[in-house]
This record gives sequence, structure tokens and C-alpha cells, in this order.
Amino acid sequence: MRRKFSFKKAAMIIVAAVSLCSFMGFAAPVNASSTISSYRQDKLNLNVKSALAIDSKTGQILYAKNADKTLPIASMTKLVTVYLTLQAIKNKQISWTTKVKPTATIVKVANNSEYSNVPLKKGHSYTIKQLYQATLIESANGAAMCLAQAVSGSQVAFVKKMRAQVKKWGINDAKIYTVCGLPNGNLGSDAYPGVSKNAENTMSAKDMAIIGQRLINDFPAVLKTTSIAKLVFKDQGKTTQMENFNWMLKGLSQYDANLKVDGLKTGTTDAAGACFIGTIKKNGSRIITVVMGARHQDGTDPSRFVQTKKLMNWIFSKYTPVIMNAGTTFNQAKAVSVTDGDQLTTNVGLKSKTTIWDPVDGSKISASLTKKTVNAPVTKGQTVTDYEFKSGKEQLVSLKQPNGMKVAAKSLQSNGKVNIFVRIWRWITGAR
Repeated sequence: MRRKFSFKKAAMIIVAAVSLCSFMGFAAPVNASSTISSYRQDKLNLNVKSALAIDSKTGQILYAKNADKTLPIASMTKLVTVYLTLQAIKNKQISWTTKVKPTATIVKVANNSEYSNVPLKKGHSYTIKQLYQATLIESANGAAMCLAQAVSGSQVAFVKKMRAQVKKWGINDAKIYTVCGLPNGNLGSDAYPGVSKNAENTMSAKDMAIIGQRLINDFPAVLKTTSIAKLVFKDQGKTTQMENFNWMLKGLSQYDANLKVDGLKTGTTDAAGACFIGTIKKNGSRIITVVMGARHQDGTDPSRFVQTKKLMNWIFSKYTPVIMNAGTTFNQAKAVSVTDGDQLTTNVGLKSKTTIWDPVDGSKISASLTKKTVNAPVTKGQTVTDYEFKSGKEQLVSLKQPNGMKVAAKSLQSNGKVNIFVRIWRWITGAR
């Protein structure tokens, strides 16, 4: 007589088998870390608490030191404020000529000589463009608060908007209390409620790199402003000379003709030390660097720029940017199999123009496909799989793909679907 199948017994057998495999050393595979905190850190000694360097488009990680460690970000915060301002302009909520009158609290912050500012006056009106320029060039705290007021009506409402935005970008460890980066208690009645006056905005170097990447890629015109070394702020006949806190710009003290930096933002508080997210386009490719917690002895200390130069020079000496156009193919990963296709295979190539940073170590760049079989029909230009790249045996990694950087691959031709009779014939004959 046939015994009844017992699901309980089957489950017990499976559990026993898994346990036996684990005991014998055949443990089930586990996912690798979803982030990369250190990458080639031993190759370069930077005197900072954390640092990161990436390609601005692909997010390929070129260097990382404690990149996941959350630290105070100070005025680098203003990049999120600027992003949301540009987004509001794009969505026609405000315009460059929209005028804003600062509140009494903002005026008080804007005229505090201990903070970086342009002196906003009670009852005066300022355009979004003026405030935007002051925020990025002079790192003006009052101006940043005015932008928040224009977009959301209050500082608290804008902070909530900032929090929501960074979450959309996959940044889940950020703590944001102020729109300008000052400690919470420095904003008077605009301080975030229910939070300590000493609370400061904190993120990781990785988080800041993501913000810089999104800002540059979504609003590339921001670089026209972040690259301005000096500009006059005009207020009803009175002028204030603004000078960029990014001293690596041409005309300022840390300028280097071999490193023509054009952004992005500094940040300084007692808790944060000296921070800087920089960007530079060289050899046809753009990188973003972040240094956090550099030495800050006083307002003349250039340490964050010294460390940034060290990092940038190392990147350009240890990597070669390989620029590949859309449609570029690779011999070892030239085609995908197409199930039920008119043709059994379809050639693939890069979806868009891509830069791969090749370590200068004698190794060759190679590509493999993450998915080698797709279903018919396939249209020309359709994204069908991804490339993963290696340099020799080393897997290249990126911000979002620490287990292997993926770059989209498209079909280089169309491939229709065969009819039922051809599919049956292929099944009978063993052809695909």
C-alpha cells in the first residue's frame, strides 16, 4: 500500500539536509555587503575622517575611506537645498525672478557675523537668483533659509521635503534638521522642534557623493555658478563682495592649473571640521570627490583642499579613463541568446556613452553579461541585459552596485518571434 505524502516529514528532511550541508562546510550562499566603506584605502593615506571618489555618471568607486561612516556635513547640506530649489523652478513653482522677503528670524541669522552670510535686510526683497548665487558662492546661511521659505513656506516644511528627497535617492541614514547646515540651535525660532540645540545634519561621504551626482546630472548648469570665484551681491545700492569658499577655483589661494575644479561645496562647523565635495572634468571624464573631517585649525587652514588635491592627483595617476561610445561591443560578450527569436542570437552593445576607469596596473578591462538569454521579440535599441566589468581579476564596483558595477547593454538589431510551428520544429529537432 502506498504511503501518504507528509509535508511535515518533507520539511524535516529539508531542514536536516541544510543543517548537514552547513555542518560539512557547504553553507548556503549569503549576499555580500550592500555597501563599500573602504576601497583601495591602503593605497593612499588621507588625513581625513572619511573620503570617497567616484565617476560622476556611473558612480564607479575609485577610492573610499570610511565612506559609510555618518558624520556632520555642515554647509554641504546646501546642495540638497539648491537641488530642491532648482526642482521647484523646473516645476514652475517659482522662477529665477520670484522675490522673497526674509523673516525676522532669517534676518537675524543673515546678520550674525559668526556665520557665512550676505547681510539680508528686513523689508527688502531678493530674487531667487540672488539667493541661489549667495548660497553656492558665499555659503550664505540666511540666503539658503530664504530659498527654503520660498519653496515650502517654512524651514520645518522644507526640512521634511529634504528628508523625503534623500530617501528617494536611497539615502536612509541621513539626519537633517536645518536647511543650511548650521547646528539646530543657531536658527532661533526656526530650529527644528523637539530636537537638541546641538543637533547637526549628518550623512556619510557616500551619501554626499550621491547628492553631488544627482545635482550635476539632473541640473548640470549648477556648475556655471559653483565655478564662480567672486561675485558682487547687490542690495538696493549697497554691494557685498562674495568670495567662494572653494579655494581651488581660479583666482583663489588653492588653485592648481592641473586641477581645474569647478565645484561643488565646502562645509565647516566645530563638529564637522573641514569638509569639501569637489568635482573636476579632466581627460573628457568627470569625477566627484568627498573629504570629511579634515583638519580645521582656523579660517585660513587649507587642509581640506590639500587632501582633495592629493586624492585627485592620485586618481589621475592610478587610473586611465576609457571612454566608450554607445553601441561599443566586446568580443567576450558580444551577443545574447534569444528564445523563440527569428535569429538564435542578437548582438548587443553599450546602451549609452560610458567611461570606465581602468586601474593602471597592467591588467586589462574585460566585460561579461549578467543575463545571457532573453525572450523574443527584441527591438533595436532595447535594453536587454547589463555588462559587468573587471580589471584583470578585480571586479569593478560602484555606489549602487558594490558587488559588481553594471552598465546597461542594448540590442543592436531587432529580432522577431517565430510562429508556433517553427517553435514546435525547434523543440523536436533540439534547436532553440
